[in-house]
Amino acid sequence: MTTPWLEVEPLEPEAHAQLRRRAIFDCCKWDPQVGDVGTVADRPLVLTQAAWTEISTLASQLAAEVLAAEEELSHRPELHGDLGLPRALVGALGRGAGSRPAAAARLVRFDFHHTDAGWRISEANTDVPGGMNEASGLGSLMAAHYPHTALAGDAAGVYARALARRCGSRPHVALAHATAYTDDRQVMTYLSRRLSELGVRTSLLSPAQLRWRNGCAYAETDWTSERVDAIARFFPAEWLPNLPESCGWTRFFHASSSPLSNPASAVLTQSKRFPLVWDRLRTQLPTWSRLLPETRDPRDVPWQSDDGWVLKPALGRVGEGVGVKGVVSPAEWRIIERDVRRAPRHWVAQRRFVPTPLGTRGAPLHPSVGVYTVDGCAAGGYARFARRPLIDAQAMDAAVLVAVSDGT
Repeated sequence: MTTPWLEVEPLEPEAHAQLRRRAIFDCCKWDPQVGDVGTVADRPLVLTQAAWTEISTLASQLAAEVLAAEEELSHRPELHGDLGLPRALVGALGRGAGSRPAAAARLVRFDFHHTDAGWRISEANTDVPGGMNEASGLGSLMAAHYPHTALAGDAAGVYARALARRCGSRPHVALAHATAYTDDRQVMTYLSRRLSELGVRTSLLSPAQLRWRNGCAYAETDWTSERVDAIARFFPAEWLPNLPESCGWTRFFHASSSPLSNPASAVLTQSKRFPLVWDRLRTQLPTWSRLLPETRDPRDVPWQSDDGWVLKPALGRVGEGVGVKGVVSPAEWRIIERDVRRAPRHWVAQRRFVPTPLGTRGAPLHPSVGVYTVDGCAAGGYARFARRPLIDAQAMDAAVLVAVSDGT
């Protein structure tokens, strides 16, 4: 089988150690390992030009479809209960049905996997896609070591420019995130640097430090009280109800005249139960239907006896809680099995596919390619390498490069 990537040699240990240090200090890659496991790959994923063109085109098609479906879903509150969302979110979405916030740049990431049947996607992060510091920063560092390759787009730069265009003169953008989490802080610190290069002033804040007056957002902290021109949110929508009511968190769903990126209504398509309402939508989703494996309510398939199904929590992230029988440990599987039986409406069963492994020497790696779109256009990508066929928190972050001349 012809693979969509080129085999390359890993960096020498000294070069890899230097790259890792630069990733930490230059690219805000502050979580270079999980426990005793290093998570900065010693090699890039080098795609052929044809492969990158193909998945970039597919990502743009997927984005057009999902944003149209999300717009329709915002007017269809009768479907929200089938998406496995917490009750507070269903209430917030219902109260603002059809009234979405002002839009800033719209960022989405689609996770591609190559199989013997071609490209498939496992999911899309339409709510708060991470990894931009790895995609743009780590990618630029790695490209310097591999002649005849180029970075597969600058996702962070494209996103920063799109945000800047949405603001007026002397812009001020609030970067709202979970400030206690290093892996969230690093993404927003890197984005702040990229916005600063464009002359945009930023404030790194918790969503709890925002207030709305007449629909406009203001930063309210011990050191400032001023209006912001736009908000970039890196705080999952399902966490918003945990905030104090005084901060007006429902404004992330509706009735905000301050542009939001992304609006919290993105959770409608972030849910992995999104495919379960497709047959009731007017919006057509041909690319999604072709690339996403069959997805069902766990109550409708024999996942207990058929290991051809993967179990996923509706709002899971970073591979947390994903159950692949024979891949996760028996103890992990028992916990997942128990949780699915207790609350099946918060889970999905997805047909299992076999990803194409990377590596012809030693233990194979299992790659996924995250392709970002900004306002519907492909903007860059990054990869993750897993040592087992499950992309989770221990997977390594890797640069995606494109062969400049590979004969394709």
